[in-house]
Amino acid sequence: MAGIKIIAGLGNPGKEYVGTRHNAGFDVIDGLARRLAVTVEQKKFGGLFGESLVEDTKVILLKPQQFMNLSGQAVATAVGFYKVPLGDLMVVADDAALEPGVIRIRPGGTSGGHNGLRDIIMRLGTDQFPRLRVGIGSEGFGTMRDFVLTKPGPQDGPLFFEGVKKAQEALWQWIHEGLSATMNRYNTKNRSAGAEDDDAGDEKPKTRA
Repeated sequence: MAGIKIIAGLGNPGKEYVGTRHNAGFDVIDGLARRLAVTVEQKKFGGLFGESLVEDTKVILLKPQQFMNLSGQAVATAVGFYKVPLGDLMVVADDAALEPGVIRIRPGGTSGGHNGLRDIIMRLGTDQFPRLRVGIGSEGFGTMRDFVLTKPGPQDGPLFFEGVKKAQEALWQWIHEGLSATMNRYNTKNRSAGAEDDDAGDEKPKTRA
C-alpha cells in the first residue's frame, strides 16, 4: 500500500445544521463518499468515519462530531492513530472570505478566524497542514454567526453547490496526483473565473460559529 490519506470535512452535527453554509465540509465529504461508494457512518475518533481503497492508497473520510469549535479532537486522534504525515491530511472548511463557487487550496496557514481550523491547529500544534476552503461569501448579510448557520438561498445556492462539487473533484485529484498538481489546476481555475488569488481567508479573520 502506498500510504494513507485523511480527508476531514468540518461542520456541526445535528439535523438542524444539515445543509447550512457552515457544513460545507460535511457536504463535500458526503459527495466524495458517494463517488467512492462508501458510507461515513461508523463512529470512530470522535467523529463519523468511512474508508476506501483508491488504487493503493487508503482514503479515510472523517466528519468530526464534537461541534465546529472542537473539531481538532477527532482530526488529531485520527492523525495520531494512523501516524499520517501532515502532508497527507486535508481539512475541508467553509470560508466567508471567498465568494460562493470559489475554492482555494493551501498547504498551510492561519485559521482565518475559522473556529474549526483554529482548534485543529491548536490540537496538532502547527498550522502546516493542507486545507481546502469552500467559498460561501458574506456580503450583504447580518452577523456572521447567523449567516453561516443558515442554508444557502436562491441567489447563492447554485454557486455554493457548484463550489462543493468542485471541491469533491479537487480532492479526487489530490488523492491521485498530490497537492501541487491540485493547487495548480484548481487555484488557477479560480483566478480565471475572476477570483483574487490571495490568502484573504487567512489574513482577514472573521468571527465564526
